[in-house]
Amino acid sequence: MKTLIFNGSPRKNGNTAAWIKEFLNGLDGEYRIVNAYHCNIKPCIDCRYCWKNPGCSQRDEMQEIYGDIQECDHILIASPVYFSELTGQLLAVLSRLQTYWCARYLRKETPIARKKRGGILLAGGGTGPMDKAVDTAKILLHEMNAECIGTACAHNTDSISPLDDKNAMESMKWIRAKFNEGR
Repeated sequence: MKTLIFNGSPRKNGNTAAWIKEFLNGLDGEYRIVNAYHCNIKPCIDCRYCWKNPGCSQRDEMQEIYGDIQECDHILIASPVYFSELTGQLLAVLSRLQTYWCARYLRKETPIARKKRGGILLAGGGTGPMDKAVDTAKILLHEMNAECIGTACAHNTDSISPLDDKNAMESMKWIRAKFNEGR
């Protein structure tokens, strides 16, 4: 089994990174982490290449990620929540999923044939709502043909690590267990 993880955190050793590390501790199979702030992936420039062609006109690390999306069994979106939304850099990277939307709705193709399982890990410093970030992550998972099987949200991470949040950890472990069950 292969899991593709999109990490939306700018901090290499922050709460989101710690949570991903804990998620990986019990995860079966191979995995790849795409660190949105530390990769060479530019945002969509709306050049409309993908309106008529598969893929993207921009040549960067996203070309490899497209292959990983095709091959993986599971996709996890993990991000801090800023102003009730996924981080800007994660949204910039995942704006390149536009090619899948265009394939489906403009070119009338099936860009990703095999269904995947998806999960969401969100960490917020305060107590604000995370509904918008969850909705956005679900839309992004849908574009990668991944059904969201679960969401884990940790609030107050300025005061308490997600690893010490009992409810968040139970939700995270449930997602991991479902990933370990396979397809």
